[in-house]
Amino acid sequence: MSAKDIFHDAVRKGLEKEGWLITDDPLRLEVGDVEMYVDLGAEQLLAAEKDSEKIAVEIKSFIGKSSISEFHTAIGQCLNYRIALEEKQPERRLYLAIPSDIYYSFFELRFIQTVIKQLQIHLIIYDPIEEVIVEWKN
Repeated sequence: MSAKDIFHDAVRKGLEKEGWLITDDPLRLEVGDVEMYVDLGAEQLLAAEKDSEKIAVEIKSFIGKSSISEFHTAIGQCLNYRIALEEKQPERRLYLAIPSDIYYSFFELRFIQTVIKQLQIHLIIYDPIEEVIVEWKN
């Protein structure tokens, strides 16, 4: 199991403030002989439908020297986790959580937007200082 991201607790608190129940920290997935850990599993009761929405969240800080290198890693993880979730927990929607400053600087670049759109990556944009979710991008 890998180490928690530096902003792990900020994202967790932001989700909890929005009414999400953290069900897994981390969310363990085993497909075949491969074991993986998505940072968080959460669910939220949808009152009108008396059902729940379930998500898995991979948290990234993008504090390293190369944003593009971290982006490559994050996208690779998301693709692997999406395939594993489709097999093991298809009711969950996978999100990549990224800090707001990185979203507004790096993730708004045309090429990055193209990759996100083509690969249908869902994003959670969070403020690591205020520990809140700023925006959901589906």
